[in-house]
Order: sequence, then C-alpha cells, then structure tokens
Amino acid sequence: MREIRAVFFDIGETLINEGEIYGRWADWLGVPRHTFLTKLGALLATGGTHMDLLEYFRPGFDLEKEQRRRVEAGVPNGFGPADLYPDARGCLTALRAQGLFVGVAGNQPVEAAEQFAALGLEADVVGISDVWGLQKPDPAFFARCEELAGVPARQVLYVGDRVDNDVRPSLAYGMQAAFLRRGPWGFIQGDDEALEGCTFVLDDLEGLPALVAAHNAAA
Repeated sequence: MREIRAVFFDIGETLINEGEIYGRWADWLGVPRHTFLTKLGALLATGGTHMDLLEYFRPGFDLEKEQRRRVEAGVPNGFGPADLYPDARGCLTALRAQGLFVGVAGNQPVEAAEQFAALGLEADVVGISDVWGLQKPDPAFFARCEELAGVPARQVLYVGDRVDNDVRPSLAYGMQAAFLRRGPWGFIQGDDEALEGCTFVLDDLEGLPALVAAHNAAA
C-alpha cells in the first residue's frame, strides 16, 4: 500500500457545481434547461463533449465571441461562491490539517484563476490549464502536479469526476486516483477496470479525509 502525501483535486464537478453554469448557457441560447441537460447526457454517453453541446444548439458556435457578448449583456460567466460544493471547503481544510500537500488543478479558462482565488479555499497551489498551457489528459499536466507537490507520483492522489480526464491518465502516470461519482460525467462514464485501480471511489468529499488518514495509517 502506497502512502498518500499529496492530494490534487479537479475543479469542475469535483469542487465546483457546474449545474447553474450550464443552466445559464441554456438560457443564453434560448433552450429549455432540461432539454439542454438531456442533450448533454446523450452526447457524453456517446463520447461527445460540452463543446459539442454548444455547437449542436448553435452551429458555428464561437466560445470567445459568445463569452464577450455575455459580459456586455451583464450575464455572469464562470463560477462563484454559490457554485462551490458544500463538502469542498471542509475536505481541503481537513486534509491540510493532516500535514498533506493539497493542490487544485483542472481544465479551466484563464479567468478561472481569479474566480477560484476569490473562494478562499485552503490549498497549497492552484493550477489552471489555460494558464499552464497544459490540459488533461496530457501526461505533462500530471507531471506538473507531481513537480509542484514535491513528492513522487506514487504518493500523489488525484481526485476527479471523469474517467477519461482524471482516473485513466492519473493512473497511467503512476499516481493514485479517487473517482468521485457526481456531475454528468461522474454518473454517465464508466470503466470497471479503471475504477478497480482507484484507491477510492467516492459519492462525496466529506469522508475523504478520514479515508486518507486510515489509508496512511495502514501504509
């Protein structure tokens, strides 16, 4: 059993609830929210992405252009304190209290760095893909996490809600992985072999500090 000395968290649907973010996009595109989310689920089940969703409802969709238009219209972009999952803050605080290195690193736009900083969470480092110039599932993304943690990859636990972007690539890099079953990807994606390789499979973050403490006590 390998000791855990550092824990990194994905952002979207791991720490941040993106439900309202998707809802605001549905409103902006003039699509009923339930229809928008139904199509999202259908696309994810067949390997599609959130960008395919936006393209479906607005062919030729230009993300940067639409975001500028939303800013001009006074429509919020990104996330804020109300979008933080209620178990996120306590989880990060409890892990740091165990003396662990706690990092946050996810695929997010540059603007997310300021939005995340405003949340005031206890983390030793926050990595934003568009700031780093690296995106999951690129192994270089996980190499950056390992470098920042200052411990070998085998002692880093990466926590995320996606099998494709979080579980498989972190395990392939040599890290430990925790799969979080929440958000669209967390319920739709499945891979029994990948999940068997996880150190933890979670329904929430509330119990993670105790699980890590017990794991390390047995290591």
